[in-house]
Amino acid sequence: MEKIIECVPNFSEGRNQKTIEAIAEAIRKVAGCRLLDVDAGYSTNRTVYTFVGSPQSVLEAALESARVAKDLIDMRTHRGEHPRFGAMDVCPFVPVAGVSMEECVQIAQSFAQKASEELAIPFYLYEEAAKKDYRRKLPDLREGEYEGLAARLQDKRWKPDLGPDHFVPEWGITATGARNFLIAYNVNLIATPNQAHRIALNLREAGRGETDPGRLPEVKGMGWFVKEYNLAQVTVNLTDYRITPIHVLFEEVKKEAEGLKLPVVGSEIVGVVPLESLLLAADYYIAKEDLFVYQEDQKVRLAIERLGLNSMGTFKPEDRIIEYIIAEKPDEPLANMSLRGVIEEVASRSSAPGGGSVSAVLAAVGVGLGSMVAKLTHGVRKFDAVQPQMQEIIPTLHKLTRQLIPLIDADTSAFNDYMEGLRMPKTTKEEQQLRMQKMQDGLKTAIHVPLTTMRLGDTAWNALIDVARYGNPASKSDTQVGAKSLETGIWGAYQNILINMIDIEDQSYKNSTLAEAEIIMHRASENCHRVLTILDQR
Repeated sequence: MEKIIECVPNFSEGRNQKTIEAIAEAIRKVAGCRLLDVDAGYSTNRTVYTFVGSPQSVLEAALESARVAKDLIDMRTHRGEHPRFGAMDVCPFVPVAGVSMEECVQIAQSFAQKASEELAIPFYLYEEAAKKDYRRKLPDLREGEYEGLAARLQDKRWKPDLGPDHFVPEWGITATGARNFLIAYNVNLIATPNQAHRIALNLREAGRGETDPGRLPEVKGMGWFVKEYNLAQVTVNLTDYRITPIHVLFEEVKKEAEGLKLPVVGSEIVGVVPLESLLLAADYYIAKEDLFVYQEDQKVRLAIERLGLNSMGTFKPEDRIIEYIIAEKPDEPLANMSLRGVIEEVASRSSAPGGGSVSAVLAAVGVGLGSMVAKLTHGVRKFDAVQPQMQEIIPTLHKLTRQLIPLIDADTSAFNDYMEGLRMPKTTKEEQQLRMQKMQDGLKTAIHVPLTTMRLGDTAWNALIDVARYGNPASKSDTQVGAKSLETGIWGAYQNILINMIDIEDQSYKNSTLAEAEIIMHRASENCHRVLTILDQR
């Protein structure tokens, strides 16, 4: 999975458009980073920037934005309604996809280290990056705000974690750290603000106080009335959507509203969300209603409908789900060609694409044919008796088909590392060693691609056997071709492993890889025969 981190720095400037735009531009220009939102507040005199990207690009964007702020913001003249103590007041890093909290902590620490050394500005580490428990929460760090900071820094307990330990009047201090993704979420009610607030108090973690806590952990919230909607809302921050997911909050508000005889009329997500948060909601409703939905886009649509996310305006997944916003079209020239184009490219006077790519094509087509037959069987009245089997088979084969497609191009580019090694200098003994290591690593990469084709293809057999056993008998020949195509794709991938293994010097790697590949190849032959036998006996 691609690693994605969100960064949400808050700067103490919400009125000077030139400064606001200069910081935004500093973020935009970093390759691999996407600026999603710039939210400037005049009365708060504060701007919140939201951007996402790879760990390294997000780190660089945070540094670039701090550099600009150092030149353009002077805290000595700052006034605003929002609590603050620094020019870059707070800079949290948030794991979105493929990234652990610990990795975000390391990014925050690296950011503070680099910025403090280059810009001579002090930092506190907070939330998950905090080194001391009493510095974990932002309100505790900000006590006394900028105006009280000079005196506070005289206290040893409040010395900065990084950077100069004295007061820097033009900057103040910055809090950086790592926290969970925060989802701002509102549930709409035809109700009074008091009724909405009553529900919020029952649900939010803090409840009505220490003696009367609420039911849902990692939820902060209140009730209010929105004049432009003519609706009340339970408005919450879900500070850890894996502990209290969106759908749990929504369903709990519905229960509370039913008790008060109030209608719930949809909900809204403020800003952007991780894909996982909506897939969790979809899986909940699929299980609750005993539905069969397996495609990702259909799951997202189900979540949108069940949560009523279109009630305040159209919820467009491509604009609101982080993974979709930053997604780039994969570099798959072969897979994106027409079928005629692929065949002609294979037939051209060039060694690539060759047998490895064709093996991946055959494996993908074989699994795809099994997927097709299962889908043609599903939902047909005369096959009602085998619907449970089809619902088990379809998601597996649908997913495997899509996993095999990228390997068509991956095999063609698998030799890049090996060729780079081949071109390296070999004058000295040290250069020869480096060249040999690069070539050996390149050969292992070239072996890994067809081995992955074999592994993925191998996991399809049980489902393909069930397609033969329970699938629409009118599609017998499709299943037969699918089984033979998958077997041939696995066999072809095995041949690519054998030819690339000749020059491998790591005997332990060689033995273990060949042993695994041989088992998969023999299993493919046996399972293909089994599929064909089942079909002939039906």
